[in-house]
Amino acid sequence: MDRLMIDARLNEYTFRERNPNIPFSPEEIARDAAACCDAGASIVHYHARDPETGSPSSDPLLYAETARQIRGACDAMIMPTLGANTVTDLDERIGHIEFMAKDNATRADLAPLDLASISLGMWHEGMAEVGGDDLVYYNSVGILKALAARARAVGVLPMAAIWNIGSLRVLEAFAHTGVLPQTIFAELFTTEGGLIAGHPGTRRGLQALVDFVPDSVDCLWAAACYGANALDLAESAIEQGGHVAIGLGDYPYPEIGTGQPTNAEVIAAVVEIAHRKGREVATPEETRARLGAE
Repeated sequence: MDRLMIDARLNEYTFRERNPNIPFSPEEIARDAAACCDAGASIVHYHARDPETGSPSSDPLLYAETARQIRGACDAMIMPTLGANTVTDLDERIGHIEFMAKDNATRADLAPLDLASISLGMWHEGMAEVGGDDLVYYNSVGILKALAARARAVGVLPMAAIWNIGSLRVLEAFAHTGVLPQTIFAELFTTEGGLIAGHPGTRRGLQALVDFVPDSVDCLWAAACYGANALDLAESAIEQGGHVAIGLGDYPYPEIGTGQPTNAEVIAAVVEIAHRKGREVATPEETRARLGAE
């Protein structure tokens, strides 16, 4: 069984109303990344945010400066987001990754590709109508091929973000046709908190994806959940030889500690589960080697 790889999902588009420890600035993100690495994470995922307001940013300079500071603070693998999946312009989606790759000090290690086009419906019990009327992820086969090729051309490994069983079939086809590498890190997303685009954030919802992870590909899958506590899913993944993607970007984790934990405390909770289950945790160096990173 592989050592456990943990991806710390630091901030996403989340604000600080429910947890003030969401990092915004490059300095905050780098400090948070280093603490997560010390706690057991070997990958860190971030969205560039305006240092003052926390608003999402697409500024390549801000992405690069954040990566530079992370790399100066720890040796975790760096995975910035791609540009918003709700736009189709390829330069807007991947231009900052190519800009970052001009300098080894800022080059990303991984870039996430969402292997599905999906409607981002929002609904929970009591709502009179479904929200998200105009929110759609656009990821045609052609767009995904182009994004994967441009990422790999600058030495960045694609990470497959999986939303449904169809995503896993696309992953297998892309791996066998050379669009994606044969060894690939894939995050199996479930959704709660009103986002109804993914499988439910339960063991059963996760297992429906795990059951279709293709045997013909060296797919290192990780459990992830947006909108709910993912620690139970993390335990299921750890038991099955999978990996874990987790952090305050997805959920504030009031169940941990004083109710407003840091990302590092969330990672420490995953590591505690791993140790209880007899699973060793991968270092960044071991994760790089397992994924075949440059």
